Amino acid sequence: MDAIFKALSDDTRRKLLDMLREHDGQTLTELEAELGMTRFGVMKHLKVLEEASLVVTRKSGRFKYHYLNAVPLQTVIDRWIEPLVQKPMSRMALDLKAQLEGSETMTLNTKEAKPDFVLQTFIKTTREELWDALTKPELVKQYHFAGAVPDKTKKQGERVEYILPDGSTMLALTVVDEEPGKRLDMTFDPKWEEGEDELSRCVYEIDEVGDVCRLTILHFNVTPKLEGVREGWSRIAASLKSFVETGQGISYPPMAKAG
Repeated sequence: MDAIFKALSDDTRRKLLDMLREHDGQTLTELEAELGMTRFGVMKHLKVLEEASLVVTRKSGRFKYHYLNAVPLQTVIDRWIEPLVQKPMSRMALDLKAQLEGSETMTLNTKEAKPDFVLQTFIKTTREELWDALTKPELVKQYHFAGAVPDKTKKQGERVEYILPDGSTMLALTVVDEEPGKRLDMTFDPKWEEGEDELSRCVYEIDEVGDVCRLTILHFNVTPKLEGVREGWSRIAASLKSFVETGQGISYPPMAKAG
């Protein structure tokens, strides 16, 4: 965690994170123009943030975009702040459905498109074990917050519903494409906000880096009403890492209903 605190100790680096929080997925040129610094100066600060995993990059076409990675910050919160505060997640109440027919989101090429946000974490495990943790319901329920349990294993073409303890559906995903052990591409339609009919897409990417796996979570077509989704992904990623490495997920307080 030393790298995180070092990165956060500088005003300019905190400003960069604020800029990405407000407008994620910016190029170096955009960040340079807003900061009013030299290109070299911005690159130097971004390097520190990337070394702390607070910023991750993604290439789309000939451009490289920078994203705020909230997972390390969530780890700090889980260690020191959350046990003291225990606040419910008021902005994150997902009651999602997947109604896919006729949607442009189904034809979105997520391998080339620019995501709205990117999260990344490193987990000491094998590719196979991480894939099982992401797809098998008996494992997902060990780290997913709100007590939501998937009703089946995530597989190509499957619609998977996350069922809450009261029997209602919190989330419904449909797997659009999969590369077992490497990539899982899913689409879902938010229903927790009335009138929210646009579909969005999320992707898990797994890469082996030495004896650890790098998990990248990408989300596309995110509407303003889904601003709390980033926080939700951060919690899931932090709890997943804890579960896979220690056998124990992170217990978060119940979510509050939005509005």
